[in-house]
Amino acid sequence: MDLSPTPAGWDYAGALAAVKARVHVAEAASGRAGSGVRVLVATKTWDADAAVAVVRAGGVLVGESRMQELDAKGAELTAAGARIHVIGQLQRNKVATAVEWAQCIQTVDSARLAERISRLCVDAGRTMEVMLQVNVSGEESKAGVEPDEALAVASMIASLPALTVTGFMTIGLNSRDENAVREGYARLREIRDQALIRSERGTLPLAQAWELSMGMSQDLEWAVAEGATMVRVGTAVMGSRTAA
Repeated sequence: MDLSPTPAGWDYAGALAAVKARVHVAEAASGRAGSGVRVLVATKTWDADAAVAVVRAGGVLVGESRMQELDAKGAELTAAGARIHVIGQLQRNKVATAVEWAQCIQTVDSARLAERISRLCVDAGRTMEVMLQVNVSGEESKAGVEPDEALAVASMIASLPALTVTGFMTIGLNSRDENAVREGYARLREIRDQALIRSERGTLPLAQAWELSMGMSQDLEWAVAEGATMVRVGTAVMGSRTAA
């Protein structure tokens, strides 16, 4: 497992502040000033020292993708006060690591995976926040349930013990076409809105599913404009791996 070390002289606090400034500008530009969009820092592929450094600089919300890496960094991240989210595709045989260290698994994309997480959480005597990953782009390379299936799958997951569905997550369309990318993000927002409306009417058990985790370094402004409550940013905060 080859992880990148802390880039020499990298200013984590400054980089994080710059990203948060982008978010604040995007909020204001889209009529969402003060909406509190959170920045999750993707610390995947970085070593424990680098990951802990960004936590201490204020990036308390961190995302890990590979469970082998999380197993290696989990204790140090936890000791530093990080809130760990799983943001990569999770195999069922790696769920135990996620249950040990994470506070949220954003990439739940099937009932079968959710059932595995639920069983291990019950055994561990803990609860887990989860998000349903939805493939709004239609790209075969991306994981996630189909948009038309999202509410049904999320409702089933919400019925499982030890799990709380806190929202929906997606990876945006790989495109520079703003309208096309935003169309996907708008679709996820519509799914979330329906979940909340129908839960208020008592027809769905998704009253806590208000989070929208969408948008990364290159398109976070578009995601914020479409209602993101959380953006996932890597290089813009952590620096370039070639600078190690």
